[in-house]
Amino acid sequence: MPQSEKILSPRALARISNLQLKARHVVEGFITGLHQSPYHGFSVEFAEHRAYLPGDPIRHIDWKVYARTDRYVIKRFQEETNLKGYILLDTSASMAFTSTDFTKLQYGLHLAAALAYLMLEQRDAVGLALFDDELRRLLPPRSVKSYLSLLLAELETATPSGKTGISMALHRIAERMKRRGLVILISDLLDEPEGIFSGLKHFRHDGHEVIVLQVLDPLEKSFAFSRDARFRDLETDETIVTQPWHLRRAYQQTMKQFLDELKSGCRENGADYAQFTTDQPYDFALMEYLTKRQRLH
Repeated sequence: MPQSEKILSPRALARISNLQLKARHVVEGFITGLHQSPYHGFSVEFAEHRAYLPGDPIRHIDWKVYARTDRYVIKRFQEETNLKGYILLDTSASMAFTSTDFTKLQYGLHLAAALAYLMLEQRDAVGLALFDDELRRLLPPRSVKSYLSLLLAELETATPSGKTGISMALHRIAERMKRRGLVILISDLLDEPEGIFSGLKHFRHDGHEVIVLQVLDPLEKSFAFSRDARFRDLETDETIVTQPWHLRRAYQQTMKQFLDELKSGCRENGADYAQFTTDQPYDFALMEYLTKRQRLH
């Protein structure tokens, strides 16, 4: 295994206490190596003209000025920090489940940290919302790099609790977003699909671009338990005892149908969708997704 993979795997990073260091490792080592950002602002602001120099792109010549003055000049632009990113992280009790070194919430907060770092490095504004069936915390978007410390401090203290209520939370968050931007939802999405799609429609109606990152534990997909098991609902505390191998095939089929519905529903509602499992090194999984997104946009 390459040394970089050892250093950046969830197993190794789980031993690093400084979340900012984790985010910087992921972004500087991998994501910022991409040639073009997968995010983009909505416009640029004109700054000034300068004389055309050999090698300048012809498309930047101001032909109106040429028509008036018979001189070739280049339009220079100053990039605006027009992109406002909102990272929405599900902190409901179901996010506490784990069969690996990472709970789903821990995995999600590492994704959130890396994405926040990336956007601030690009001078984009980024905010954070933590929710279960209610909106628990909302930090408005800011574009200064020092804001990362506040975001990471909030993520460090996030704990899984409460019931899942994605639809209500998404609508409440959407109502508080006054300017269009990029919405990144990080959740296990273990809720009624129609409610989730209703929240996504609200964001899209308001002009937001939406990315949905689903985080699952591998056992939630495979149901590969090898002996009698007692299952406890992390949100209701209800328990049942069963022999999982008798249910595995039916469970896997039901889960596949559920995931297919989520994926197609996100696509139909104009949201980008990607799935992660907590046994994947999150840095490589995120890089793979961003690379794919870059090709498609």
